[in-house]
Amino acid sequence: MKKALTALAAGVPLVAAAVYLPTASADEAGNTATATTAACAAPSVKAPAGTAVESVTAVRQAGGTVHGTGFLGGEVSGVPAFCQVTVTLTHPGENDHAKVQTWLPLEKWNGRFQAIGGSAYSAGDNGVGLGTAVKNGYAVTTTDAGVGDVLDTSWVLNSKNQVNSSALKNFASRSQHEAAAVGKTVVNGVYGKRAAYSYFTGCSTGGRQGYMEAQAYPDDYDGILADAPAVNWDEFEVATLWPQVVMNNEKTYPTDCELNAFTDAAVKACDKLDGVRDGLVNDSSRCDFDPRRLIGTKVDCDGEERTITAADAAVVRKIWDGPRTTSGQKLWAGVPVGADLKGLAHSAPDPADGVVKGQPFPVPALWVQLFLKKDPNFDLTKITYSEFTQLFRQSQAEYDKVIGTDDPDLSDFRASGGKLLTWQGDTDEYIPAQGTVRYHQQVERELGGAKRVDDFYRLFLAPNTSHCGLNGQDGSTDGLAALTAWVEHGKAPKTLPATLVNTAGEKVDRDLCAYPAVSRYKGHGDPSLATSFRCVAPTRH
Repeated sequence: MKKALTALAAGVPLVAAAVYLPTASADEAGNTATATTAACAAPSVKAPAGTAVESVTAVRQAGGTVHGTGFLGGEVSGVPAFCQVTVTLTHPGENDHAKVQTWLPLEKWNGRFQAIGGSAYSAGDNGVGLGTAVKNGYAVTTTDAGVGDVLDTSWVLNSKNQVNSSALKNFASRSQHEAAAVGKTVVNGVYGKRAAYSYFTGCSTGGRQGYMEAQAYPDDYDGILADAPAVNWDEFEVATLWPQVVMNNEKTYPTDCELNAFTDAAVKACDKLDGVRDGLVNDSSRCDFDPRRLIGTKVDCDGEERTITAADAAVVRKIWDGPRTTSGQKLWAGVPVGADLKGLAHSAPDPADGVVKGQPFPVPALWVQLFLKKDPNFDLTKITYSEFTQLFRQSQAEYDKVIGTDDPDLSDFRASGGKLLTWQGDTDEYIPAQGTVRYHQQVERELGGAKRVDDFYRLFLAPNTSHCGLNGQDGSTDGLAALTAWVEHGKAPKTLPATLVNTAGEKVDRDLCAYPAVSRYKGHGDPSLATSFRCVAPTRH
């Protein structure tokens, strides 16, 4: 576990504020910041329905460099002075305590309110996202929902080894809604006027929270930027344990360098799907590379020559294909071709005996151990293929209505005038983009077709981009600027300008296409420039 956590810290795959930092400023959105200078005093806060206010504090912070707390860490510099208001809520009789933090710039507030979601098992931001938002002129709110840090699951089971339903409800939904109400009240109390526009931003768990807001509380926000959303939580959390189940059942553990060899070969084979060899696979779902083509290939693994076996190829084929029942029924999407297989299929020799063992990603591992088996010591290596199906079905039955966040009826959000914008890496190793695509298709069916959905909800897929990778290690885009232009000026984003990183590590410009369109090379021009590509229907791809 320690080695897995070290890898997590290096790649920051759990993504909250440490990587996901929307950067739209007042100027970028076309507005001028106000000249209001606020006093920092604790405002009067009315308790949201079903809660009681335990305390309200206000502290003037000098700004400067803000250091992120917890596992994700990180920092942001150049933060102006701000008023930090902390409101602690409880649900009477449930013995919970959820803190809602609101940071308000003391000068040059841009007139907007922003809420920030969480990551993995953390419900809110660790400070870096808050500081970034203040730096860009926003009054910003987040909540801890009364739970812990990204991998802190100490709240899940009570003394009787039963799931703490109150804490789970906070984490799943209600605390975010209550934070919206509290944050807006604090803004009004400190500045003496309401925010002109309200936005929610988040990725991964934060993305799921954004979709939850659109589904259950459609009037909370004017615009929601919900990226790599962890919707269908009850399904994909079990599904992402599949690579480990495959390796354990097949008793075959490809090394990291062998896994890389499969990925590299697939990307090389499918690179030209967009019309040019540019180090990007523009639609990984159409890449049909057969891993058996590598059988017998020699791979240099840190000076040691290894030969790809039929067993290695069979494991990778099952991982790419995704979880199935023993009768062959598809349960969920697999790891996308081109994604980093090490994220979910990492293994390493046991320091004690040297035997190679799987190293499961902690988030799904904890979900199965605590929420399904109710046993923190449950041995994940013993899960058979048939038991995996049982766990998948159990998770659906017990948790879909609690945290599934997959209701496709967004009619109320549409009627409220809200806008929902999502980007996701096409090679997301932790949350397969095909799950997000499936949800988008369900919304289209529910609301009567693509045209009725495009006017308020758009999805963009980013080639060669990992989990929450944009604005982090895999390039950049400004989804929040696009969202504010859509909400405030009616400029629906036809494309999302982005800088991507190809397989050679080179930065290239691309206009991400609104789903279902994909990018296609025009046949001439510099492949590193967005102007050399156009968005086309996938049938022409």
